[in-house]
Amino acid sequence: MMERGPEPRSVDAATITDLAAFVRDIAQPCLPVVVRGLCRNWPVVTAAIRSSAALVAYLARFDAGRTAEAFVGDPAIAGHYAYGKDLAGFNFVRESLRFGDALTRIVAAADAPETESVYLGSLPTDAYLPGFAAENILPIVPATARPRIWIGTASSVACHYDTFDNLACVVAGTRRFTLYPPDAIGQLYVGPIDHTMAGQPISLAANAPPGDPRYPNVATARARAMVVDLAPGDALYMPKLWWHSVEATAPFNVLVNYWWDAFAAGPDAPYTAMLLSMIAIAERPPAERAAWRAFFDHYVFRPEGHPLAHLPEAQHGILGPLGQGNYGRIRAWVMKMLRGG
Repeated sequence: MMERGPEPRSVDAATITDLAAFVRDIAQPCLPVVVRGLCRNWPVVTAAIRSSAALVAYLARFDAGRTAEAFVGDPAIAGHYAYGKDLAGFNFVRESLRFGDALTRIVAAADAPETESVYLGSLPTDAYLPGFAAENILPIVPATARPRIWIGTASSVACHYDTFDNLACVVAGTRRFTLYPPDAIGQLYVGPIDHTMAGQPISLAANAPPGDPRYPNVATARARAMVVDLAPGDALYMPKLWWHSVEATAPFNVLVNYWWDAFAAGPDAPYTAMLLSMIAIAERPPAERAAWRAFFDHYVFRPEGHPLAHLPEAQHGILGPLGQGNYGRIRAWVMKMLRGG
């Protein structure tokens, strides 16, 4: 395990009263923030603090009886879910289990850690636990951001990123998050983007032993890492593209999270634009790529401000505010180009 680093900024949950305050004070700077006690008053947290049995009974009230995919690991992996040898497969198996049966199996494994590790990840509570969200309310996220639940024995989830803003709330057990900034990507030795454990590419180096000769530059990333431990009721906000390893360090652990895009102007995602750019630009000559980088900086990243700041706003055309109809105009233009029009 890596040495403990600095913690992200912490704020008092009482200071974050609504969605507007959250976006302004927490999301806008695009830095991780710990909100201690944010969901301490949730009924599910109250049940978890009372006992594991009380928590299981609470969740069972909402169980819709649906089948979920569980990660099941041999005792030898000690809950460290990862690739297998040569990235050909994985060191765990996937089993389809009814939610209630999976929960029973997780509790049994938590009581006998020398047996197996079992993990249920990213289950939408509206589908698997209907009614859960109505009792465990978080008014600082938009209504469209629906809660997902993660349940398992002690585990270590490989370092990855999300393409959405993420608010992770600990319900039971303890979680240690190790966070790396987006620009550490080149030092984290990222695996394939189309052969992943759970949808997102992972760092092959973040959890490697110190001094591993395959990853000589990972020490630079580790020197910038933030580490934070969360207890039941605590929450962590992680902006898009921040890398994070997640260790569930108690025998029985439950987390609820929310994903959403706090700054979306429409349905199109930056990741989609990046993939399209890969096929359009990535294998062109270096000098041409540098030229396109200059244009991307000027029109998209805008380090020197709006590209038409030298003109009156009335002459900005489709480079005017997206909310004034220009989103749709640009999108229609792009779709026409993609169709060959």
